Amino acid sequence: MPSEKIKSTSATPISDPHPNLHEEIRRRAYELYESRGREDGHDVDDWFGADAEINGTAVKTKGA
Repeated sequence: MPSEKIKSTSATPISDPHPNLHEEIRRRAYELYESRGREDGHDVDDWFGADAEINGTAVKTKGA
């Protein structure tokens, strides 16, 4: 049985273009929590809202 050569590909680490992204999202989520009067039960909404704002994917609505 002929041996097959397996091409080894070493993964080059990709540098994180935004090393503090998690911390920024955490801080913004906490700001959202505080702006609502520290009302519990919205942590996931706050996290995803902060993530969307920081990553530029927040849905823009018509303001009042």
